[in-house]
Amino acid sequence: MRPLMVLGCTSDAGKSLLVTALCAWFRREGVRVAPFKAQNMSNNARVVATDHGSGEIGVAQWLQARAAGIEPDIRMNPVLLKPEADTQSQVIVRGQVDRALTDTPWQARHDALWDPMASACDELRADFDLVVIEGAGSPAEINLVDQVNNRMVEHADAAALLVSDIDRGGSFAHLFGTWSLVPDATRSRLAGFVLNKFRGDPLLLAPGPDRLTAMTGMVHAGTVPMLSHRLPQEEGASEHTDAPIDAPVVAIPRLPFGSNLDEFHVLSHVANVRWTANPRSILEADVVILPGSKHVAADMEWMREQGLAGAVVRAADAGMPIIGVCGGAMMLGDRLDDPHGVEGGRHGTGGPTRMLGLLPLRTTMQPKKLAAHVAIDFNHGDAGHQNYDGYEIRNGVVDGGDELVVATSPNGPVAWQLGNVTATTVHGLFEHPVFIEATLGVVALDVLDKTFVQLADAVEAHLDTNLLRRLTQSS
Repeated sequence: MRPLMVLGCTSDAGKSLLVTALCAWFRREGVRVAPFKAQNMSNNARVVATDHGSGEIGVAQWLQARAAGIEPDIRMNPVLLKPEADTQSQVIVRGQVDRALTDTPWQARHDALWDPMASACDELRADFDLVVIEGAGSPAEINLVDQVNNRMVEHADAAALLVSDIDRGGSFAHLFGTWSLVPDATRSRLAGFVLNKFRGDPLLLAPGPDRLTAMTGMVHAGTVPMLSHRLPQEEGASEHTDAPIDAPVVAIPRLPFGSNLDEFHVLSHVANVRWTANPRSILEADVVILPGSKHVAADMEWMREQGLAGAVVRAADAGMPIIGVCGGAMMLGDRLDDPHGVEGGRHGTGGPTRMLGLLPLRTTMQPKKLAAHVAIDFNHGDAGHQNYDGYEIRNGVVDGGDELVVATSPNGPVAWQLGNVTATTVHGLFEHPVFIEATLGVVALDVLDKTFVQLADAVEAHLDTNLLRRLTQSS
């Protein structure tokens, strides 16, 4: 089958959600479908199995694979950029950190990154009936060397849909402008356009879609309403909640370098999650969670500057439950050492960074990153033991607190507890309803599978499915 590529007029046009929905719908149609995004930029990643252990991909492709009913694969996101500063990103190639490329100026990376992108796409095409490709940003950024959108759509010889977020306004201008600016090779593959995130009666759009078709040759592939769904936001820190008004209030610091924030999406449906930089929100909460961090020392300093560090300590002293996840767990300890400058800048290779001191833990940053699935037995005390699957993505090695260990993995201790303060290096525990109930006392449900059904239904209801079938016929 011919690959189908979803391009967007802008970032946040809804490409990821649409690809997820298409994967769910093609799966329903009996097609062996796989998602693909050549390059993603996000600090929200998931661990997937590789031939040589484990590696990282963006959470969007992990979810898309789940929607397709297949195991996530590093080939689905061969290049992942994890921002570490405004002008610096860690480069993940085929699941592993590439230190040489991380240290290479971004303008000079293109040639080195193309081969892993192209080969991953080719391998997926060989292994699956259909590959649904997600673009990145916009293909009309004429100031950039674009191989994620324009070069990839040509390499894959994909039919393409162009998506616009009509909720932000100017949708027809976005569509026409993008169509006008892309290279000829891309324009020839733009078969249809999608008006996404529409609120209201689609009949009110007439005659706009027909006029745009007459101007560009792109057919109107459908108008998708603003969908209410229970998938995590790609960048994780969503303010959306549908928790009951009397649900517990969970305060999570909005760290500048927060990572893997998507793992709290189940929690947001049963608790009033407040992402905050306000110390008062910490003190007024029922529970505080310190999330993962891509730059623990810098985020710890930011916590102090905002007054959040002192607020967390006061909340802990008052008996409030405090939970730290990965980088957040390291913050709950006594100190962090970075002798190899793993985190870079003035926070690396200097003296130790003082942490919150709520647990007797010491963290040492190591050059080699641990990325692994883990299965753990967690001791909830009076609530008993529970088994959980999770994942670890960290450079920090945590020592100390042996008498406080409540969970271990093959890599050693992964959770510590002292009274109302709990630290764990394992991501994904808050995606387990049992863990949420054991720690917060509220009942949660895993709704991913129901959401995939909902998205497949949305494709059926709002997109031209006959067009989708025609576009994906072998060229």
